[in-house]
Amino acid sequence: MFHYTVETEKGIEEAVESLEASLKEAQFGVLWNFDIKDKLNEKGLEFEKEFKVLEVCNPKEAQRILNENTLAGYFLPCKMVVYSEGGSTKIGMPKPTALIQLVEDEQIQRLAEDIEQRLIHCMDQSV
Repeated sequence: MFHYTVETEKGIEEAVESLEASLKEAQFGVLWNFDIKDKLNEKGLEFEKEFKVLEVCNPKEAQRILNENTLAGYFLPCKMVVYSEGGSTKIGMPKPTALIQLVEDEQIQRLAEDIEQRLIHCMDQSV
C-alpha cells in the first residue's frame, strides 16, 4: 500500500487538533492546513465531503534530507489528510517510503523509513 490510514470516532476538527498536538510533540509543525471543501465551495463548486490536507514538516529532517539528495525535496513537505467517509473520520498519509523509492537512493530510503515510523506514531496517537 502506498498509504497509511487510520480511523477514529473523533470529528474532523477534533482529529485535526489531536494530530497537530501529536505532531508538535514529535517536533513536526503544520505549515498549512488546507480545507478542500471550503475552497471548492468558495469557487462555486458543490463538494460536501469534509477533507483537510495538512502539510507537515520537521525543519531539521528537511535539511538533512535535502543535504543528502535535492531530488527528495520534490516530496517535501509531507502531506497528511483528515476526511470523513462512511460515517467515520480517517487520518491518512502517503507513505514517505513509497514516494521516496522514485529517487532510488538507499540513504534517503533509510531516512524516509525513520520519518514514516514517527509520523505513523503521531497518527496512531491521534485516534
